[in-house]
Amino acid sequence: MPEIERKGMTIYSNKNCAIFLDRDGTIIEDNGHLSDLSKVVFFEETVEALLRLSKHFLLFIVTNQPGVARGLISREDVNYINSGIVNRFTKAGIEIIDVYICPHDRSDNCECIKPNPYFLQKAAKDYHIDLQRSFVVGDHPCDIQLAKNVGARGIFVLTGHGSKHVTELPEDTGIVSGIMEAAERIISYHLDTKALRTEII
Repeated sequence: MPEIERKGMTIYSNKNCAIFLDRDGTIIEDNGHLSDLSKVVFFEETVEALLRLSKHFLLFIVTNQPGVARGLISREDVNYINSGIVNRFTKAGIEIIDVYICPHDRSDNCECIKPNPYFLQKAAKDYHIDLQRSFVVGDHPCDIQLAKNVGARGIFVLTGHGSKHVTELPEDTGIVSGIMEAAERIISYHLDTKALRTEII
């Protein structure tokens, strides 16, 4: 059975669970179309929350960046900002497995913009992810719909634009104050279901 070795933890390829994180408004403040690293502001709880999650899950970032299509920022700007974010996490001992970027405007009708499942399906294939045991965390209804589209679980954060969109969510949506509460809820659910599977076995 193929394996992925990470920080002393063996993750069997047919059992990988993942967290797909929105970027702006979820792990960093939403400061518009970013091209300057000095404008990147992490929420105070982000690093600790991701450290906790990384002990149980593979971590990914999935971000819509329509500013590229609108000519407000370049793809190079997006890559630069994402590299800075990933480097910050790396220094804290957090591994981001991959970063997926949709540079299109919604009017382009592309296949990769959230909530289309393109990137999550790609991750499932490339990294042997069990999407039904994975989570999507974000501050837009499209993040919750993305989770539903692949059979994952969605967690909606009230940071970023979250508080503006609460009334647009399905009634069964898990809503939390921010990334730390999201991490706590996800880990609790993960451990509970893991214990249940052990009992059944």
